[in-house]
Amino acid sequence: NNNNKEKSLVVDPFCFRQFKEKDASKNYGGTVFSQTVAEFEDIVNGRYSPDKLQDGYAPFCKHLFVVNDFTDAQVNVLPLKGNEHLVRTEYAARNDKEVPVLQRFIPLDAIGTEKLPKAKYLDLILYSREQIIKENESQGVKVEKDVTAPWGIVSIKATDVDYELPMNPITIMRNALGKEEGGSGVPLDREAYMKSVEYWSANVVVS
Repeated sequence: NNNNKEKSLVVDPFCFRQFKEKDASKNYGGTVFSQTVAEFEDIVNGRYSPDKLQDGYAPFCKHLFVVNDFTDAQVNVLPLKGNEHLVRTEYAARNDKEVPVLQRFIPLDAIGTEKLPKAKYLDLILYSREQIIKENESQGVKVEKDVTAPWGIVSIKATDVDYELPMNPITIMRNALGKEEGGSGVPLDREAYMKSVEYWSANVVVS
């Protein structure tokens, strides 16, 4: 596949669930884009430059914030206060390699899409090619040998701010579990974890 030769960013298969054209999106409750993967890659590569990258939670993770003037993505986080009666919980895994964990959320159909504002930014969460290969190998996933782009987009968050919101506490904990359980193997940072608890005690995801 020669398309990948010039690109700095490619949408990683883990993120296919966020694109309507992919079957994985049918059971995904988060932000799903009507653009094709190829269209999305073209736009974000046109806006990429290395100096725009912000550090993520580990050396292999970066964030690229792009102005959301090309999708209809809406923010999917609401304050808990006033919405307590809408909150639901379930055990869920993001794919069949992960163990299900308890999550809380507001079902989208309980709130209605018209209540959610359009996001000002898209937060592209990037993993280095080396990290993606490591995680794929440890989970027994076939490694794409012909993908050479240095950064894979593993998640896309619709947001109103151009800085990173705290990762969900359970995601921090899962990452500390290690690659075999669908994490990244980064040890738990207590300070970051407590910041995450503070934010997610007062806010809840809509999905």
